[in-house]
Amino acid sequence: MQQEIKNIQEQLMRMPVLYHLIAAIFILCILLFLVLKGLNIYTRHNKAVVIPDVKGLHLSEAAPFFETNGLRYNVVDSIFSKEVAPGTIVDVYPVSGSKVKEGRIIAITLNAMDVEKANIPDVSDMSFRQAHASLQARGFTSIEIKYIPGAYRDLAINVELKDGRILKPGESVPLSSVLVLKVSDGGKDSALSGSDSIPSNTED
Repeated sequence: MQQEIKNIQEQLMRMPVLYHLIAAIFILCILLFLVLKGLNIYTRHNKAVVIPDVKGLHLSEAAPFFETNGLRYNVVDSIFSKEVAPGTIVDVYPVSGSKVKEGRIIAITLNAMDVEKANIPDVSDMSFRQAHASLQARGFTSIEIKYIPGAYRDLAINVELKDGRILKPGESVPLSSVLVLKVSDGGKDSALSGSDSIPSNTED
């Protein structure tokens, strides 16, 4: 029996191609095992961090969480929002509640420190409709119409703030301001002459 086993071994040793094939398969299995093990460690398999709801927090308040959990962050944008205080976080990506791997970069959008503003257009000698549309196109939403004595009906005169200060063309004003668009009443027999004021959505 032993002699037969010895003979088989000798025959295998005389077959270099088969020997090398077996050796190659063995080495391939070892390499595959090492690669899978390395990927498992690199991707931190089954280990994730949940992105918290940091909306409304200042960056300095949210930073400790990111750092403690091995996350990185980067401010990618700044917008104006009335929902949160100036300088605080408006949004994050990936969104709050998402599960991410350690080392992931979190994109942060901050609320602008200054209120959103726009320039006052030159409305003099425009029609009422043109002047009103021009203000709306700049982003102003609170616009009151005030008729004053004038020779031409529905001719825009100027734009004022609610306190009566006349605004110059090109002047930068917060979009939340209440504007007063002064319009000529067309002279005599006008029911809207004097200091009467009508809402900006009034149709004429």
